[in-house]
Amino acid sequence: MNNDVRTLIQAIHDSPPRAVLATAGAGGQALADLLGVAGASRTLLEALVPYSSASFDEFLGHTPDQYVSESTARLMAGRAVARAYRLRAEPWPVVGLVCTATIATDRPKRGDHRAHIAAWSASDLIRQSVTLDKGTRDRVGEEDVVSRMMLNVLAQISGVDGRLGIAVMPEDHFESVIYNYQTAAEQLENETISSFGIDAGGEITTTDLRPQAILSGSFNPLHNGHTGLAATASAILQKLVTFEISAVNVDKPRLATPELLDRLTQFAGTWPVAASNAPTFVAKSRVYPGATFVVGFDTARRVIHPRY
Repeated sequence: MNNDVRTLIQAIHDSPPRAVLATAGAGGQALADLLGVAGASRTLLEALVPYSSASFDEFLGHTPDQYVSESTARLMAGRAVARAYRLRAEPWPVVGLVCTATIATDRPKRGDHRAHIAAWSASDLIRQSVTLDKGTRDRVGEEDVVSRMMLNVLAQISGVDGRLGIAVMPEDHFESVIYNYQTAAEQLENETISSFGIDAGGEITTTDLRPQAILSGSFNPLHNGHTGLAATASAILQKLVTFEISAVNVDKPRLATPELLDRLTQFAGTWPVAASNAPTFVAKSRVYPGATFVVGFDTARRVIHPRY
């Protein structure tokens, strides 16, 4: 292992986040390097290599339209960070780091050699993609590029300085996108927006949010009763159910922005979720006009009370 790789990984191990890593098609060297530096238990909660289509589909929760795509990478990252949230033993910051790739192998490939990497935390989703200069590197060389990108993205989302160098070829094409949830949550706290939404793939909506059906709650934590109710309501209504958390509660102090962001990660990769400043159902109906509200038994008993 090169000294630059070892130094960066040591800094990652010394940073607070705990991660679930999932990689398919490439990125195995990144995992090996993370495990090869002492202190990996301070970074990795779990590592998965969903290589077969059956394993990949099970991890993602469905069969994607395309296994190697940026949208699939974002959904994978969501599933990984939500799993990290469930696996953590203490309230550590969590990260889902994933890669889906198709690179040089023992037979010619007609399509591009490419990789999509995503890292999802409570405050950000970083997605980086590369289309490699086909034919100028062997598999080891392409694996090195992808694994270095994965470690760089993990360092970035973990707040670690320093990045690994990547040998760039003339026809390589790189792309990077960041979805910033922290900014949206701060705008909500400052009341410059009334709500924002995050879809299952991590994309943010801050204006004209129009969910079809809403299931509101504190979701501390999200459990099978919540998801079962949402699934049943979705089947009955034939509408997609969006979960919703209000930062303002009629019974409790305002939910702090870090806690709000933390709870929102539970839905990543599986369900759309919204956040608002609307504590009552009358207020929610103004924020989400036309939506159907899904309520459980306890909420149904008190929903007609003026306080709610």
